[in-house]
Amino acid sequence: MIKVGTEKMKYEKEINRRKTFAIISHPDAGKTTLTEKLLLFGGAIQTAGAVKSNKIKKHATSDFMEIERQRGISVATSVMSFEYKGNLINLLDTPGHKDFAEDTYRTLTAVDSVILVIDSVNGVEPQTRRLMEVCSMRATPVIVFINKMDRDGKNRFDLLEELEAELKISLHPMTWPINSGKEFKGVYNLHDKSLRLFTASTKADDEDVVAIADLSSPVLQKKVGDRDADLLREDVELIDGVYGPLNPADYLEGKIAPVFFGSAVNNFGVQEMLDTFIQIAPTPRDRATSVRKVQAGEDKFSGFIFKIHANLDPKHRDRIAFMRVCSGKFERNTYYKHVRLEKDVRFANPYTFLARSKDIVEDAYPGDVVGLFDTGNFKIGDTLTEGEKFYFTGIPTFSPEIFKELVNKDPMKTKQLEKGIQQLTDEGVAQLFSQFGGNKKIIGCVGDLQFEVIQYRLLQEYGAACEFRTLPFYKACWLTSPDKNKLNDFLRFKQQNAAEDKDGSPVYLAQSEWFLNTEITNNPDITFHFTNEVNK
Repeated sequence: MIKVGTEKMKYEKEINRRKTFAIISHPDAGKTTLTEKLLLFGGAIQTAGAVKSNKIKKHATSDFMEIERQRGISVATSVMSFEYKGNLINLLDTPGHKDFAEDTYRTLTAVDSVILVIDSVNGVEPQTRRLMEVCSMRATPVIVFINKMDRDGKNRFDLLEELEAELKISLHPMTWPINSGKEFKGVYNLHDKSLRLFTASTKADDEDVVAIADLSSPVLQKKVGDRDADLLREDVELIDGVYGPLNPADYLEGKIAPVFFGSAVNNFGVQEMLDTFIQIAPTPRDRATSVRKVQAGEDKFSGFIFKIHANLDPKHRDRIAFMRVCSGKFERNTYYKHVRLEKDVRFANPYTFLARSKDIVEDAYPGDVVGLFDTGNFKIGDTLTEGEKFYFTGIPTFSPEIFKELVNKDPMKTKQLEKGIQQLTDEGVAQLFSQFGGNKKIIGCVGDLQFEVIQYRLLQEYGAACEFRTLPFYKACWLTSPDKNKLNDFLRFKQQNAAEDKDGSPVYLAQSEWFLNTEITNNPDITFHFTNEVNK
């Protein structure tokens, strides 16, 4: 039995003050803007859009790749840590674009809760549904921030109904808006009975908060007018009757999602959400492994790699592996066991992050995300321990949807291309398959934008020019069989459709659903898998 008792007391204070979460949304819902406002509250940045050079740029702090700045989208998960009211908050800003969904899914394995940003104008969008499905599968606690209330959007009751129906989650309003669009006057905090008034084109501050102990108070009419005061009283009476007080246990079990209304670009309604978040969001949770459940309070260190980023700083050819600490205490210059490679490794310069700026860290505790300088030892899903052999589970690789052959346009740069595509696919930007019986390299992605990113980064970071040729494949399936001979025969007969992934695992590339179903029927001794746990 693993000892938790006395050692838990040793780290309990550090564990209990940590909150690790991701911000997720459909593209353009305002996720990166909200990230920046949270950093402003935490004092991590002084000006919206400010970067290390102290110049004000138009791009957000968390979008550090050149292609992200050009396109105004997030294509890689950024990790940022900041202090707020005695709490250490680890915030992961994820890509919103569907072409980079897999990076987001992996990031959700490294957090304890999420904030879901909804555009009040557009409501539920396709990527919102997919992200919530992943959260539901993992019973991840969710807080909803309904953004852009200063724009003309959907009726607030209709919007709540739509969210509940589409996302299959029960909601619990914590703040309530007074109108929307040009008529938007502020939000009423249902918990502490205060009103925060909104003035367009100004940032919210404490002077805008009015304490209203009783909604029948004439102060309410004075601030928002008779019509809106009456409407707010009706709304609040209805909400109190339907929802009652929030049960934090239901939130922690992923059954109920608290809802906040605001405008991230105006920094409005954000603080109410952040203050509630630090009160109710979970501290680092226990995690499943291939052997047993690891408790956050255990004395021995363990953690796993959920993301790898090559060339975080293009001036230095570095490669950073992002590790989530799951138990114990991680210390700089200490040897830990790399379970897959069965060797001891240590790290002289582990980092914590604020977007592009990195600070060397001496130690880290459960919930923390640490950047480890990597020379090619790590793959996504790798586990580090103090000697025990297990893998953290539930970090899947999904079948790609688009397949293209990688074609080298400059034979003089073959080595650079090989190294570049190896490193980029190690990051999880795309999947790399090698066709059996040939040298053809096949790249599998979720969306076309990923191919643009790969092509751009291979040229900018490795000096390797390439192009892609579309291949007629529909899905990749990983193959397993108790009968090795039958599996080898299948791969030999289906050589045109057979490949292996980066780890040497056999893969069948199906041209269509009909072909796939035919092969599944004709080969009962072979199992076709649509996902593959990366550390297996």
